[in-house]
Amino acid sequence: MSIQQQRPDWDRYFFAIARTVATRATCPRAQVGAVVVLDRRILTTGYNGAPSGVAHCSDAGCLMVDGHCLRATHAEANALIQGARHGVALHGGTLYTTHRPCAGCAKLVISTGIVRVVYEESYLDPSAERLFSEAHVLVEPLTPLREEASFSNANDAI
Repeated sequence: MSIQQQRPDWDRYFFAIARTVATRATCPRAQVGAVVVLDRRILTTGYNGAPSGVAHCSDAGCLMVDGHCLRATHAEANALIQGARHGVALHGGTLYTTHRPCAGCAKLVISTGIVRVVYEESYLDPSAERLFSEAHVLVEPLTPLREEASFSNANDAI
């Protein structure tokens, strides 16, 4: 098998990076990673963890209210915040996230101008789905690995 045939398609490439970003997560409830990409270029990344200057769940414990940890900021929100903090426009980008976004993150994604969300782990939130649908944001799972579709030779030009 040649090197060309071993190259992952773009979605799998960026997903591998999102999974690596998730390893930085500091809330023990979930290891979530997110990567925002535009024109096949990584713009920002984020993982779930406490805001800057606040103790992480892994150090201070989760701050639980109604079954949700309020200490940790979601990975998707952190990726979007990084764009705002560093003046990086995310409009028109794709968000790769290891978990399907919740309604709160969906609102942020929509307001940022992200046009596509690709996720792996399902976390069905009907409110998020309705918001994404109304805003015409494409939300799709990472397609199952198939030998004939897992590697891309076409459209690899950067």
